[in-house]
Amino acid sequence: SHELKTPLTSIINYVNLLKTTRQTDPKAAEYIEVLDRKSQRLKKLTEDLVEASKASTGVLSVSREKIGMSQLLDQALGEWTEKLEERKLTVVTTVSEGETWVYADGRHLWRVIDNLLSNCAKYAMEGTRIYVELSRGKGQVTLSVKNVSREALNVPAERLMERFVRGEESRSSEGSGLGLSIAQNIVLRHRGRIWAESKNGRNTFFVELPLK
Repeated sequence: SHELKTPLTSIINYVNLLKTTRQTDPKAAEYIEVLDRKSQRLKKLTEDLVEASKASTGVLSVSREKIGMSQLLDQALGEWTEKLEERKLTVVTTVSEGETWVYADGRHLWRVIDNLLSNCAKYAMEGTRIYVELSRGKGQVTLSVKNVSREALNVPAERLMERFVRGEESRSSEGSGLGLSIAQNIVLRHRGRIWAESKNGRNTFFVELPLK
């Protein structure tokens, strides 16, 4: 992790310095923008790779406490409202009455929800609805996120949780292919389960967590 991050941090810092300089050649400014974009993507890939390694080897530390799932979901939706609206995506939320409590690590659980909403923002068909449902069952809490995919999946839904697997051809230029794998390991560390289902272009992701 250190060997990867140290030179990358230097690259990003020098790109930021270049952005503050006056460029007389318009091509130079264009090249700096490309360097900035690609270095930030490499930074995200490196962070995801390290996080995926920690999660899959059991090194990821989990500090469970009483968390209000409804509140956490509201906060996450608030974070994504602007980006979803840019894609003309409408969120339809169904939440059980009253707060839904779970014992979880709020930071990691946030990452799971954030990843599911991020996938919707990137890959859902514009002008469609995203259905988010939070329900309580016997000893468990279930979160589901359903969207209409912009493109058909090129792999079975159950393979989406594997590392470096992307479900659409267009995804080769976005993300790292690690988000859902990290989410799966986080959920497993909470003694829960996560899975995906796909039917007629509609993809649904389910996260099931124990109440205690």
